[in-house]
Amino acid sequence: MDRHDVSETVTAENVAQLHQEDLKMQDQFGCRGLTYWFDNKRKTAFCLIEAPNVKAIHKMHNKAHGQVPNSIIEVEASIVESFLGRIEDPEKAKNTVLNIINDPAFRIIMVIAVKRLSPKQMDTAQFRSLLHNYNNAVLNLLNVYEGKLVKQSENHFLVSFKSVSNAVHATFNIQSLLKEFKNDIYSDKILIKIGLSAGAPVTEKKLIFEEAIKLAERMCQIIKGETIVSSEVSELYNSENSNALNKTENVIFLTQTDEKFLTLLMDYTESMWSNTNLKVNDFSKPVGYSKSQLYRKMILLTGKSPNTFIKEYRLNEALSLLNKNAGNVSEIAFETGFSSPSYFSKCFQKRYNHLPSDYLPVKLEQ
Repeated sequence: MDRHDVSETVTAENVAQLHQEDLKMQDQFGCRGLTYWFDNKRKTAFCLIEAPNVKAIHKMHNKAHGQVPNSIIEVEASIVESFLGRIEDPEKAKNTVLNIINDPAFRIIMVIAVKRLSPKQMDTAQFRSLLHNYNNAVLNLLNVYEGKLVKQSENHFLVSFKSVSNAVHATFNIQSLLKEFKNDIYSDKILIKIGLSAGAPVTEKKLIFEEAIKLAERMCQIIKGETIVSSEVSELYNSENSNALNKTENVIFLTQTDEKFLTLLMDYTESMWSNTNLKVNDFSKPVGYSKSQLYRKMILLTGKSPNTFIKEYRLNEALSLLNKNAGNVSEIAFETGFSSPSYFSKCFQKRYNHLPSDYLPVKLEQ
């Protein structure tokens, strides 16, 4: 899939004409132009092409019309269809000759993160049944609001929406639905958070919708609140609806400054968190904040001091490894940056009310 950043004067008709020129030349370069998307508001076009390599796409575009792409990434057709709803030209277009497609590839991305706080071994049949029912109810709601499920696992939903209003309304309904289950499954067994971001399928990153997905996942990972909404999603929703989104205790709206800070913080944290010598002062330079500014920003966004943030980030990584049976307690303690297994176990029990060994099969326990 490629991306073309076009000028303000380019129209949907112009893009359709360029697509037709590609189709005339494609066989010469072993390519097959499947379809395209055009975002008139953001002046970007995206082509989905079967091709032997990147060079073939460049050569085809260059000979057809000279408009070479700004970026090209490799994608799976099934993933593209999950995000964007199609991998071929729509049958019904406004102009049967040019096949004009007024369909922006811009999407609202929803991540639902389910964090298990207690060992699976302690799940009751009733809990598993309730969680199964909740997951099915979530899927039904996503279908009602025309959300396209891209991926689903036990701990993660990835969903694509064309409509920002549908995405926001679905989010609030999912959280309302959770309250019906809260007394049974929510208090001490799982934590469910929802992140909403927005973006284009092809950027400078290597994967489809990578920037938007990463932002939504990171919002779920460290920002306080049950629902976290990016600045772009808030602006888009408020531009379409007379009733603007209101901040509440459990709904957090990020600013562009917040998102920049989050990106810098997480880029550095993800590269350094397992280093046992990592100190709070080490974060100041990468994020461009003084020690006092860093403290205030961390409290505002995460509800945690930098020291607590580092410790809980490591504990969260440890919890993930334990749930995957990725080693014994000592191995996971050292792998996640703790100086000793005993200190790790003490911190872990304080955070999750269980010993790390409770999450492991007997054969992996110490």
